[in-house]
Amino acid sequence: MESFLKDLNVFSLVLFFFALPISSALQVGFYSSSCPNAENIVRQVVQQRFNADKSVAPALLRMHFHDCFIRGCDASILIDSTTTNQAEKAAGANGSVREYALIDQIKSALEQACPQKVSCADIIALATRDAVSLSGGPMYNVPTGRLDGTISRASEVNLPGPASTVSQIQQAFSARKMTLNDMVILVGGGHSIGRAHCNFFQDRLSNFQGTGAPDPTMDKNLLTKLQGLCSLTFNPATFLDQNTTLVLDNEVYNQMRKNKGILQIDQELALDPLSASIVSSLAANNNLFRQSFVNAMIKMGNLPGTGGEIRKNCRRKN
Repeated sequence: MESFLKDLNVFSLVLFFFALPISSALQVGFYSSSCPNAENIVRQVVQQRFNADKSVAPALLRMHFHDCFIRGCDASILIDSTTTNQAEKAAGANGSVREYALIDQIKSALEQACPQKVSCADIIALATRDAVSLSGGPMYNVPTGRLDGTISRASEVNLPGPASTVSQIQQAFSARKMTLNDMVILVGGGHSIGRAHCNFFQDRLSNFQGTGAPDPTMDKNLLTKLQGLCSLTFNPATFLDQNTTLVLDNEVYNQMRKNKGILQIDQELALDPLSASIVSSLAANNNLFRQSFVNAMIKMGNLPGTGGEIRKNCRRKN
């Protein structure tokens, strides 16, 4: 559970965009001939890690988002920095992205079974799918066939913060040909099992937008609870969904509608006229949320990368 403290939320988004068409090369079962046991190998390793630490699910969701919103889904986030290049993982916004070692473990198992057949980009997508399912979310087919990128630059990572507005985040999604509905689903879905440290919402508790007072929209009981928690000196963290904390479901939208959103963006999703009706629909229907989440995840996973190889080691280009 301690590793939960390293996670913020998994809604992280990127304002930088490379305008490329969605790849048509991806297909379900891409490795059925070249590495027929690939997906089973990924699932087994993720299952073992999940059994030891359930926070692997929000961690992988966050990694997948951060990868796909920079240069598309090409595993550029996995590349280590060198003396001549600061890679994406060195960017401040990626400072709490973790589970790189899990990706290494999966890659090692796949290399033993099928040398240089399965891309690191596909490993991220498949591992995230399995973690979602293990967290009570839907199981879905992941189109595969991605290639790994050879470029990773920290200077290209530009993420909005948790105080970003609905309109600002919508612009980031729109630039990637993703909809407002996609945004509400992926932000909420990620937050349903995520956590945030107090420093990411401290201003809502005492000095909201420079007023010197708490955010008047926050539920009073939640406000009191968080003020007590965040008075501690070690910057503790709390679940973003205060009810079904370890289950990926639609309950977080009900919390938003009750003014119990922890992060400012969570509360704004329920209050902003752009997104309020979507939040209400998702809060009322978990089946709608589950299917919509699958559609949005696949759509995001199809964001085209600039990759051109299958790395032998996910941390460096060949």
